[in-house]
Amino acid sequence: MMKVTLYTRQGCSLCEQVVADLAALQAVVPHELEQVDVDSSPSLAQELGQSIPVVAAGPYRLEAPFTRQDLQITLQAAQEGLRQEAQIDADIASGKLKIPERWTRADAFSHWWARHYLAVCNLIVFLYVGLPFLAPVLEHLGQPWLADRIYDGYSFVCHQYAYRSWFLFGEQPFYPRQAAGLAGFRTYEEVTGLHPFDDWSARAFKGNPQLGYKVALCQRDVAIYLGILAFGVVFALSGRRLKSFKWYYWVLIGIVPIGLDGGSQLVLQIFQRLGWLEFARESTPFLRVLTGFLFGVTTSWFGYPLVEETMRESLAYFDSKLARLREQGETAATELS
Repeated sequence: MMKVTLYTRQGCSLCEQVVADLAALQAVVPHELEQVDVDSSPSLAQELGQSIPVVAAGPYRLEAPFTRQDLQITLQAAQEGLRQEAQIDADIASGKLKIPERWTRADAFSHWWARHYLAVCNLIVFLYVGLPFLAPVLEHLGQPWLADRIYDGYSFVCHQYAYRSWFLFGEQPFYPRQAAGLAGFRTYEEVTGLHPFDDWSARAFKGNPQLGYKVALCQRDVAIYLGILAFGVVFALSGRRLKSFKWYYWVLIGIVPIGLDGGSQLVLQIFQRLGWLEFARESTPFLRVLTGFLFGVTTSWFGYPLVEETMRESLAYFDSKLARLREQGETAATELS
């Protein structure tokens, strides 16, 4: 039965007349009446307050003033629209009516993306984590201008502190701050002569021929994206059949360790710089790599299988559409795949 909504308010005599008119039209146009007091909602009162009563039926809306004849015409038009919609749905279900289909470029791209999204994502992550390693290679080859373009680009997404970065072509793979307490390694302060709290200098220092040149992403970021890439490759080799990582395991294994390692380091060093602590914790390359890699793997393990479910549904839809078009002999498009 058709639903009719009457927007009314207390003390509205015109509204009472409309209710009577609707009751009289019930035998002509059967309907279910719902009355809504506009004063119960500030937004409704602002929108309809000056037009009360208002009758809404299907796509039609009738605002005061109107006659019973106007009301009957509106209800009959809404009823006829519903009848036509029901008839179209029935004809489609029975096969009497077929809606023409076309294979568009958007369909072709969506079909291709549903099949190849993982390969594209893996390639993007590979390039994203690989390009920062090209910067020290270019510095080593005497191409500082090209290297600086990479350093500058990644400076928007990473702090690039030298004491938390990998180094290539130098004496050591990294130069930790003295606070990290790593025996057997020359410290950042020792080899550069820079103050450990001079963040701008640590960010700007790219290296030299003796110490080597830093990678344009910090150790933790490199580990995160390598973790994402590692799972992406494993997921592809598995035929994209691995189930999603449970969210609570993701929190426990992926988020908590990296939060504790990075968060405690940040907070304690802020306290140290404010003079509230004499000594603050500095993480180590091992912990940055471990927590970053765990975060990257578990995040992609949680996310990729969920994306895969959506892509499988999309692929099934477009495969079905392609099959219908081929049966009808109407497809002239070339698939991207």
